[in-house]
Amino acid sequence: MATTRLLSILVPAYNEEEYLAASILRALQAPLPEGLESEVVAVDDGSTDCTPQILDELAERYPGRVRVFHHKVNAGKGAAIRTALENVLGEFGIIQDGDLEYDPSEYPKVLGPLLANQADVVYGSRFLISGERRVIYYWHALANHILTTACNMAADINLTDMETCYKAFRITLARSIPIRSNRFGIEPELTIKFAKRQASIYEVPISYYGRTYDDGKKIGAMDAVSALWVIARCFFTRDIYLDPGAKILDSLAGTRRFNRWMADTVRPLLGTRVLELGAGIGNMTQHLARGRKTYVASDIDAEHMARLRVRFRGRPNLSIRKCDLCDSADFQPLLGVFDSVVCLNVVEHVEDDLGALRNIFSALKPGGRAIILVPQDQKAYGTLDEVLGHFRRYSEAQLRERMEAAGFEVERMLHFNRVTRPGWRFNGQVLKRRSFSRFQLRVFDALVPLWRRIDRYFPWPAVSVIAFGRVPGGEFAEKS
Repeated sequence: MATTRLLSILVPAYNEEEYLAASILRALQAPLPEGLESEVVAVDDGSTDCTPQILDELAERYPGRVRVFHHKVNAGKGAAIRTALENVLGEFGIIQDGDLEYDPSEYPKVLGPLLANQADVVYGSRFLISGERRVIYYWHALANHILTTACNMAADINLTDMETCYKAFRITLARSIPIRSNRFGIEPELTIKFAKRQASIYEVPISYYGRTYDDGKKIGAMDAVSALWVIARCFFTRDIYLDPGAKILDSLAGTRRFNRWMADTVRPLLGTRVLELGAGIGNMTQHLARGRKTYVASDIDAEHMARLRVRFRGRPNLSIRKCDLCDSADFQPLLGVFDSVVCLNVVEHVEDDLGALRNIFSALKPGGRAIILVPQDQKAYGTLDEVLGHFRRYSEAQLRERMEAAGFEVERMLHFNRVTRPGWRFNGQVLKRRSFSRFQLRVFDALVPLWRRIDRYFPWPAVSVIAFGRVPGGEFAEKS
């Protein structure tokens, strides 16, 4: 039996008594792709007309399908969307204004790329050639074009309609992004932040039945000026994660040369059938999966797995699955399947590290190899470790002992990345920072070709230690 998935329709409403009931009823009755059901989450943004009463009546008439939240004062569309996102129950979301400018019968078209794992975000464009649209204000369309162009330049994308209401997305992605704009600035803010998160953004053509200002259209010239300010602010900042740990990981994801250095260190020791644990959004996967017969990238975070499915959709040798390092049930289908397991910067995040290593052992064939990278030296533990959720840092002896207790024969221990130890201790223990300086990281990453040549000569312990553990019996098949 197919699992039913839920679409949350987010409806921000301010003084929409004339159109609101009809708009929500159309949303409730809209056709949906097979296996998808919907709920409406409406937010009355401090309306002074009958909008609050209309919403409450709809919620009473459709219990469970219409849920309503009220702002005491008008705060703006962005604030209403923020409230809606905090309260939705769905896997996917789409924004539906409380007027009749957009047609809910086009939901299947907008949702299609999301459901097919082609996109993380889909915009319904009023300017792609398809369907019908009401011919309306030239200057309004020109302002839209200017704002879309400015947003495209800031985000390095090529949308045709940034200001469209119809933005569909995975709820986990949208919820993880800090939304600072209270008014119509939410449109460029979300767009730039989606792009900076490297989300796969699609556009599909939609019909549009625009209102005149006499009909109640609310966006005006000052909103356009405000949007330009939001675009500038989002261009010069990188406020794209709510979670502090995710902010640090995002900073590290930008160190492309360093990531390639790490991948080059472990790649030659991988076989042809590989399980990667804690793949995140695939920063290592993109380097390690090439040329493998089978590559399984796993994570426990639903948003990470969804991103992986979209990002690597065209790789026939690569599959995505949930695999909790501490849950032996997740490893039952994987027993003895792989000749290699790679686990980089993950084991330190789990309390029962011995149980985790035993689970890794169970997924390997006789002769198979595990490559385990962890942070080294408890003396270097600081605020950055706390933010990242590290239970501990390891000595070489401690990691070897854990690996052997799990059943591995430790072939080799490698010390990796000595160069950053002084900076790690200074930032995390002296300055007590809870995030990295992007300037420091850019300078460090630019010099990685130098660090790779001289790292072994630094006289202090490395930031990380890598254990190469082998399952007794059999022979390890090196990748040809």
